[in-house]
Amino acid sequence: MSERPTALITGASRGIGRAVAQALAPTHRVVLGGRDEAALAAVAAGLPDATAWPVELTRVTAADVAGIERLDVLVHSAGIAPLGRIADTPGETWRAVMDVNVAAVAELTRLLLPALRAAGGHVLCVNSGAGQRANPGWGAYAASKFALRAFADTLRQEEPELRVTTVYPGRTATDMQRKVREHEGGAFEPDRYLEPATVARAILAAVNAGPDAHLTELTLRPAAGPVT
Repeated sequence: MSERPTALITGASRGIGRAVAQALAPTHRVVLGGRDEAALAAVAAGLPDATAWPVELTRVTAADVAGIERLDVLVHSAGIAPLGRIADTPGETWRAVMDVNVAAVAELTRLLLPALRAAGGHVLCVNSGAGQRANPGWGAYAASKFALRAFADTLRQEEPELRVTTVYPGRTATDMQRKVREHEGGAFEPDRYLEPATVARAILAAVNAGPDAHLTELTLRPAAGPVT
């Protein structure tokens, strides 16, 4: 077993999750969670102490986390962002987005609570600006992110020995954002968005804030201003 602290990151095969894994890797043993086994293995190969953890997060069980006895950092970065007006969004879409963005987060956290308690660990939920303000066409996604915010706020109060941070990035240059812009009918302009590495550095700052600091919420917006 490595003596370095352990961090588990979901959605670690790409985007913000991959950037977080890369930011934590110099100081942590990182466990890379996600569905794409080949992509996870490729990320792990470039890090000094990393393990790929292929998993379907909506069906995670106690057996999947049986080997994790102590966990210092848990970063929930996996998520989906189906967009559309309420009149055009069927119940199955609402259920799917709530399952991935909320229920899977709650269940993985629940299963890992003994390991997190053993380490006095830190749970970080990658939320969204949509978790602070809902807009037309974003109903299901925004509802899931408001629910994720409530989950984090409740966990923080129920588990006072843990640190719990909600991170609200604005538009970030990821594959998800490319799909969002396609739906909106706008150009994908990465120079107007946050870089995944920028969000990862903010998360790293929260992790490294020190034992006397509990950074509960962190909001980031692109310096270029609103995207229309």
